[in-house]
Amino acid sequence: MDLSTSYLGLNLKNPIVPSASPMSRTVGSVRLMEDYGASAVVLYSIFEEQIRHETKEMYHHLTYHAESYAEATSYFPEMHEYHSGPDEYLNHIRKLKEAVSIPIIGSINGVTDGGWVEYAKLIQQAGADALELNIYYIPTDPNMSSDDIEQSYLDIVKDVRNQVSIPVAVKLSPYFTSLSNIAKRLDKIGVNGLVLFNRFYQPDINLDTLNVEPGVILSSSDSLRLPLRWIGILYKKINADLAATTGVHTAEDVLKLIMAGANVTMMCSALLRHGPRKIREVLTGVQQWMVEHEYASLNDMRGSMSHQSVADPSSFERANYMKALQSYM
Repeated sequence: MDLSTSYLGLNLKNPIVPSASPMSRTVGSVRLMEDYGASAVVLYSIFEEQIRHETKEMYHHLTYHAESYAEATSYFPEMHEYHSGPDEYLNHIRKLKEAVSIPIIGSINGVTDGGWVEYAKLIQQAGADALELNIYYIPTDPNMSSDDIEQSYLDIVKDVRNQVSIPVAVKLSPYFTSLSNIAKRLDKIGVNGLVLFNRFYQPDINLDTLNVEPGVILSSSDSLRLPLRWIGILYKKINADLAATTGVHTAEDVLKLIMAGANVTMMCSALLRHGPRKIREVLTGVQQWMVEHEYASLNDMRGSMSHQSVADPSSFERANYMKALQSYM
């Protein structure tokens, strides 16, 4: 079976790409993911806050979004709590490029435009094959309009795009008023790929300590439906490649997303639960299904169940909502 695909101009042996996670923090773990079949790896993210701290600009950034009380800054992690700083991140890229043969995709997590975007050039110079830009922003200011928010995304992407010549993907939130419109606008300014979707980890309240606490809940295959829907809708409507993330746990998940139109399927939670060997298990399942259903390559099925290809496109739209409710009658 031909499992090859292309993503961000990179020719990949298969669609399985481990997404940004702690599993990419060591050379040994990335080597192991390569051994089990990963076609590329997205590195854990370096945060804008870390880069700003390195350039002595941390105070401005923290107070800029700190609402009206100084105590808000205490909720940011101390710099020593991060596993590595900007220099270590660049060195890690260099070491990985010497140790593995699969493409290495750097990742920056940012929220404002400014001097930190120049770090993208350093990631390119360190040898990264591409860059994933993760814009993680929670708009709490009621005076900030949706137009303002979308323009801030576009400004950040433009600034980063101007810094590098390597391909750039943007990891998006699903919470835009018109996701298809912002996708088209990002595509127009030269983004090479869209990653759908960023998981916004929600806070919880500890009733014993009366603190607002962070927490991570790993995804399941049920989480797949949101990226599946939007990849199916966006397929062939934009030029940028489409990467699916969140809910990729099984061979069936991978096949569904490829049929919706994904170029690659990114795994995180499944690898954190089961380890890198899960990659081989999923790839074996994909191959077996393709043999049984007489598919010679992924290209034969890509987009076959997208919004533009299915007999009833409304199944991606309001009709799905109505039928889902009727199924419980």
